[in-house]
Amino acid sequence: MASLLRVSLERVPDLTSLRLLVAVVEAGSIGRAARTVGLTQQAASDRLRAMESQVGVTLLHRTRQGSTPTEAGTVLAGWATRLLEVAAEVAEGIATLRADRTARLRVASSMTIAEHLVPRWLLVLRQRAEASGTPPPAVELLATNSVRVLAAVEDGDVDLGFVEGTDVPGTVRSRELLADHLVVVVAPGHPWTRRRRPVDAAELAATPLVAREVGSGTRDVLERALAVLGLRPVAPAVELSTATSVREAVRAGTGVAVLSRLAVADDVDAGRLRVVAVRGLDLSRTLRAVWTGAARMPPGPARELLEVASVSR
Repeated sequence: MASLLRVSLERVPDLTSLRLLVAVVEAGSIGRAARTVGLTQQAASDRLRAMESQVGVTLLHRTRQGSTPTEAGTVLAGWATRLLEVAAEVAEGIATLRADRTARLRVASSMTIAEHLVPRWLLVLRQRAEASGTPPPAVELLATNSVRVLAAVEDGDVDLGFVEGTDVPGTVRSRELLADHLVVVVAPGHPWTRRRRPVDAAELAATPLVAREVGSGTRDVLERALAVLGLRPVAPAVELSTATSVREAVRAGTGVAVLSRLAVADDVDAGRLRVVAVRGLDLSRTLRAVWTGAARMPPGPARELLEVASVSR
């Protein structure tokens, strides 16, 4: 995370400008795009020229017949679309953290699911409500480890929970959502990246890891997988409370970690982390929704969110 804060954002346009660029590419006209974004044509033209100056390249070919993107404009519009989608998810997530709202849907989620899946589910939930002409539910989100999620569900503190890799007690209902897999990750310069053969499970167990705290689903799955082989992990080198902090510690060269593939996909694709194969260790797991009461939840926001999570991938 600290590395992200050091990245210069001087050439990154604001979200409104990016929305405008995408709208121009889609509409083929600055005037039509301006109406879509809620600006006057003159204000839109000024904003687009300011964005070109900020970025340092020409983004649009302007003619009397309309405006078409340059090659650079097409590329930036593609990036902008991805950024705007993420911004919409972040905005939805931020809304759930506001303490001044009366919660009608109380949700608890494991940290990995809360970070990588819940914002998207909540965005879909809101879009469905808006499409049907009904007010979207006010949501309160508790992000914690899987053990605490189960406790919150059992105690009636939340309406719906999402957990990873944890045995579900008979006092709660559950539904499998999707399969996940844990992977062993290291920094690119780690000695394990130079091995031609997979690491042995016993060596992994004997290695002090950068680990999640006791009670996390990720740590539980690892310990159970090692126990099947008669192994027990040594004490961690470091214990951290979020997958993000573990990932950043590994990127900084602190050591080895076992994390969800959801949490490391971007870093692995970008080469900031390397996945290390481990021989004979099953690190698969299932992400689940949990609740109390009837097997079929009564109509309402909780059941709607469960349905969204069940079909979204």
